[in-house]
Amino acid sequence: MMESVLSRRLPLVAYAWENLTRARARTALAMAGITIGVVAIASLGMFGAAFEQSTLNRVDDITRSVWITPGEDAEFEEFSRDHVAAVDRSTGDTVHTVKQYSTGVTGLRTTEQATVYGLSDPGAFVAADDGQIPETWRSGAAVGPELAQTLDVGVGDSVTIDGESYRVIAVLEPSGRSSLVGTDNAVVVPQAQVETDGYQSAIIRADSPEAAFETADALDAELNGRKEIYAVQDAEQAIERFNQQMAQIDTFLLGVGGVSMLVAAVSILNVMLMSTIERKGEIGVLRAVGYHRLDVLRLMLNEAMLLGIVGAVLGVGLSVLLGMAINAQLLSDPLAFTAEALRYTVVGFVFGTVSSFLSGLYPAWKAANARPVEALRD
Repeated sequence: MMESVLSRRLPLVAYAWENLTRARARTALAMAGITIGVVAIASLGMFGAAFEQSTLNRVDDITRSVWITPGEDAEFEEFSRDHVAAVDRSTGDTVHTVKQYSTGVTGLRTTEQATVYGLSDPGAFVAADDGQIPETWRSGAAVGPELAQTLDVGVGDSVTIDGESYRVIAVLEPSGRSSLVGTDNAVVVPQAQVETDGYQSAIIRADSPEAAFETADALDAELNGRKEIYAVQDAEQAIERFNQQMAQIDTFLLGVGGVSMLVAAVSILNVMLMSTIERKGEIGVLRAVGYHRLDVLRLMLNEAMLLGIVGAVLGVGLSVLLGMAINAQLLSDPLAFTAEALRYTVVGFVFGTVSSFLSGLYPAWKAANARPVEALRD
């Protein structure tokens, strides 16, 4: 049914497809070459995009944050309430304050040197893996997972900090090395119970990295004159360096895929040349019964394009399946395709079809310019 419709509407395409199906094995091998090339380009590109997204997700805590510490021209080492108030007046976002110091923390049988944090809003930075951190937190301690294992303590046990006993109310989830407040080997206590008057830093969380960059620039202009009293930092330079590295990796991956596509294009060129030589008699008959050179050229190009289109469609389908496996591994969601990742499937399809068309140009030109008499004689 489909063949009959194709024959009525696009007779030259139908004729080209019939010619390809006469040599099924050779046609399948040529299509496989294009399929492999498309899979190489699209899947490698999607892997790069998924890897980039996975990395950005892991450092999301940092990329959306602005952290403020005493600057190199400041005559103080810790922020006072007045300094924090000055930061608060300069931004419309919530300012989180951080107190921290290092001391010995004693568990059931051992003492370990650890960082003690006092956070103005613990819920913005840590989460409990076991136990619970109350919204109005006035007593007790939350212990990081590595420190809890070292001290052999859990929820309900006690830890001693600077001679004062704290009941463990929660063991925290791993914060990871990329977290702005690393609590894996630390203790978090209510900020009012940290025996320091000043704040070591202030942190502002924005909705996006771009919003964080704008906030940092505005704060730096507002708080500092010629001297750097407040060191305002964001992740803009780190993200720029990361993007440059990812661009180099993407170029390398696309280069590998491009080589695969070049091999596939050479394969199609070989197939089409062999087909032209073997079908000299057929081409001579076509020219003798009235087919114009342009018709022969179009016939051969249609065959090359069909090889490319079918091979590219199969390649895109396989690439999407591979992309789902990559997303499941790196992003924990098989369908977490980004627009950039899907763009590589389009790039692979275009590369596959265009390279097939270019590979068919010379064989088509050679067939179109064969003299009918010589073709029939050969």
